[in-house]
Amino acid sequence: MANYKWKKTKYKGLEYRQHATRKHGIKKDKFYRYRIQVDGVRIRESFGWLSEGWTLEKCLTEIARLKQNRITGTGPATLKEQRQLTEQKKSTLERANLTFSDVWTKYNTQATADRGKTAVISENSYYKNWIEPNLADIPMKDVSPFHLEKIKSKMAKKGRKPRSIEYTLAIIRQVFNYARRTDLFNGDNPVSKVKIPRTDNRRVLFLTHDEAETLLTELMKISKQVHDMALMSLHTGMRAGEIFGLTWGCVDLDAGTMFLKDTKNKSSRTAFMTKGVNDMLAGIKPDNAGIDDLVFPGVGGVKIVQISKTFKKTVDTLFNKGVDDPRRRVTFHSLRHTFASWLVMEGVDLYTVKEMLGHKDLTMTQRYAHLAPDTLRGAVNVLEKALKPKTVKDKDNAVRMQQKA
Repeated sequence: MANYKWKKTKYKGLEYRQHATRKHGIKKDKFYRYRIQVDGVRIRESFGWLSEGWTLEKCLTEIARLKQNRITGTGPATLKEQRQLTEQKKSTLERANLTFSDVWTKYNTQATADRGKTAVISENSYYKNWIEPNLADIPMKDVSPFHLEKIKSKMAKKGRKPRSIEYTLAIIRQVFNYARRTDLFNGDNPVSKVKIPRTDNRRVLFLTHDEAETLLTELMKISKQVHDMALMSLHTGMRAGEIFGLTWGCVDLDAGTMFLKDTKNKSSRTAFMTKGVNDMLAGIKPDNAGIDDLVFPGVGGVKIVQISKTFKKTVDTLFNKGVDDPRRRVTFHSLRHTFASWLVMEGVDLYTVKEMLGHKDLTMTQRYAHLAPDTLRGAVNVLEKALKPKTVKDKDNAVRMQQKA
């Protein structure tokens, strides 16, 4: 093709070459292009083959239109600009027709890559049960507060708790935020126009020392690994996911510390061992443990993805019989609450507890404040002591100040 000669037409700048063998009708197929000068720069652009619809008349019409655009300063001045504009319009149209399901697929792929498959299992469940049946085929631009209110109503009628409804709306909000962030959607987030059910999370269930000891004793009878993970959470406040992902390279038995990488809040922190945790880890560490080996591997050495049924059965038997309120039921996460509660009750300040739990701010840690009434009363006593006159002279001054007032 490169050796084909270009032939000029009688129209300035327009030329063509013929295909060696291919014909269009009885004549050989022709490929048209033209040369122009734009802003002092000579450029050459291709139209296409006669067999693709680029007749001589169509080429001339296009040349005239582009020339007029250059003169008036409106519209595309070249074929390249025209094709870019066409692609933009096509892309805009495609985005406008994207359904919630289309965007969910992209969002879910990204979420899995960022947070891991385990972290999005719950989101996928809520999507399948509540979001997909109601929003999947609706274009993003057409999703309205009306659709979200229907989801709220259906979940409430099925007896779902306000926290579950809140979580479902949070997932939908995240999908819209992702779509806006990736230029798949540029409208308003409909979740912002819906009243979100709020739950009281201030009441925190925690175990007494005796209850914790009973739990550990029962778990040891059934599974040492589950016992050890429970001990780890009770004594360090680590989340289940942090325990599942802990590797020996992040454990320093001599220093009594564990480095927790990329936690739930996308930050890293150091967890400190009690003697009980240190002894437990020293007892289970293999002689040939590699830095990337999991401290608590699942079957086949793979990473555990959820709490063992052994734990659930044990706490149900010990603590959860006849308890319907989820806030009053013991779960694995209750062990993290227990760790924090014990610290506060022993007088540890909330800021220190915040750092040990890995909270981003004090808002989450504030839920434990009521467990330190003596500490709070002590603060008031300090203030009262500071306000009392310390000497007779101070008392006389105070009396004089009152008389002047």
